[in-house]
Formats: sequence, C-alpha cells, structure tokens
Amino acid sequence: MGCQMPDTFNSWFLITLLHVWMCLVRMKQEGRTGKYMCRIIVHFMWEDVEQRGRVMGVNPYILKKNMMILTNNFYAAILGYDEGILSDDHGLAAALWRTFFNQKCEDPRQLELLVEYVRKQIQYLDSMNGEDLLLTGEVSWRPLVEKNPQSVLKPLSPVYNDEGL
Repeated sequence: MGCQMPDTFNSWFLITLLHVWMCLVRMKQEGRTGKYMCRIIVHFMWEDVEQRGRVMGVNPYILKKNMMILTNNFYAAILGYDEGILSDDHGLAAALWRTFFNQKCEDPRQLELLVEYVRKQIQYLDSMNGEDLLLTGEVSWRPLVEKNPQSVLKPLSPVYNDEGL
C-alpha cells in the first residue's frame, strides 16, 4: 500500500487491521446479517494472523504471547478508528497516527494521504450494494492514489474510449 512501511509481519497486520475495520464499518450497516458477517470477518482475520505468523517462522510460543498483544491492539484500533471516522479529518489523522503509524510518521503528507484514502474507501464501500457484499463477500479497494478523483463513486470497471468500446 505504500506509506513507506517496512515489509514486516507487524506492517502487514496494521494494513490488514485497517482494511478489516473498513469492512466492519460497512457490514454493520446491514443489520443482523451484517453483524454476523462482522464476526466471520474477524474470525478469519485471526486465522490469517496465525497462519502468516507460522509461515514467517515466528516461534509458536512468541506468536501465542503476541496474539494477546495483537488482540488488545486490534480492539484499541477499532475504537480509535471508529471515533476518528465519526470525527473530522484531524480526529481520523490522530487515530491513524497512533495506530497505523505507531506515532512514528515523519512525513505529514503520508498521514494526509492515508486520511484521504480511508475517507474515499469508506465512501466507496458505502456505495456498494449491501446484498451483493453479503452474498459474494467480495470487496474491491480503491487505489491509494486516484488517477481520477471523480471516479471514487463509480465501481471499478474496464476503461472505455469515447466510442463506448
């Protein structure tokens, strides 16, 4: 995704956590079925965390110990991101700075880029048909940097020329 993050298990977890949270925000709008889907998403996220830890050769004892820390970080991040998305861009930036960047963002443009990404992604997810999301479980993600900012509310689709081809 960029944001000058090192290629580590922790970076992967922070990126995954952010995207899982955005899915949870969208699914909560789908009533009882959406709340059930939230539990499924979180369940599979933790399975993926354990599997990736094993694949990356993390000691099982250390992985088990870190799972408690990751779980606490997950719930703290969810609360912070929820508060941030309901707030203005300063509130969302603060939540992303604390969690995603672990208070170590040297370049404010990276933080600004991520705030913009989260806002446009949430807007894009909101534009998706809820029944389709629940039936297929398929979520498409916007690019970090949009080539055409007007495209945020349009589904990702093939590019057509002026003749409609």
